Amino acid sequence: MTTALVTGATAGLGAAFARALATERRDLVLVARDGERLAATAKQLTEKYHVEVEVLPADLVSDEGCALVEARLADATRPVELLVNNAGIGLRSGFVSNTIDDEERMLRLNVRAVMRLTHAALPGMIERGHGDVLNVSSVAGFGPTAPGSTYSATKAWVTTFSESVHLTLKHQGVRVIALCPGFVRTEFHQRAEIPTSDIPDALWLDADAVVRDALVDLRRGRPTSVPSVRYKVLGGIVRYAPRPVYLRLIGRAAKTVGRTTSD
Repeated sequence: MTTALVTGATAGLGAAFARALATERRDLVLVARDGERLAATAKQLTEKYHVEVEVLPADLVSDEGCALVEARLADATRPVELLVNNAGIGLRSGFVSNTIDDEERMLRLNVRAVMRLTHAALPGMIERGHGDVLNVSSVAGFGPTAPGSTYSATKAWVTTFSESVHLTLKHQGVRVIALCPGFVRTEFHQRAEIPTSDIPDALWLDADAVVRDALVDLRRGRPTSVPSVRYKVLGGIVRYAPRPVYLRLIGRAAKTVGRTTSD
């Protein structure tokens, strides 16, 4: 059996990736902060899919947490063939309303941890001549948003980083992809206390379907995966629309948000 390591593995897309990869008979290394929840998730996967599941309780915001997972990824005696960098956070408010500690915490998890874990995993993959890295990004990274300026910037970094490493390594047997979904029904927005009541049902995606599409795109060697036709269209508009036009639209949206929050 091959082994996959998934961060943020106890909920949302991370849990969906764990289920999908266990279905493929892959052994798993699951990373999250909550050790009890990790143990419960591992027990469920082992009993249902009969795979080996290793748990690594770690806070990837911290140096110690990153170092723990990096050491596991670099262990040549127990190679990891697929790294899923799923752990990430968002913040409810815009940049000026957040504390600098919260902003830095988001950067450390959404950007720094992705970079460090990818850097730890790649040497072994390159040496073996095969391996996959899947970094969870977002269509929010295709352009500036209001008011979540730093979140969209972190996801823009993840997408561009993944595409760059993909171009560097695609001829060496190593595949790297950025998964860029829109709204997915997970705990993400609830944990960030982001209101979702105004988001139309048509914009919500199912986590298991997103994961299935992402794994298909990874195996096809694509540098990005944008699940569903509607987000391919919306993402294309954001990514390729003339910049002055898009910035003008976002500026109007930002004014509307500002008026709403001040009323």
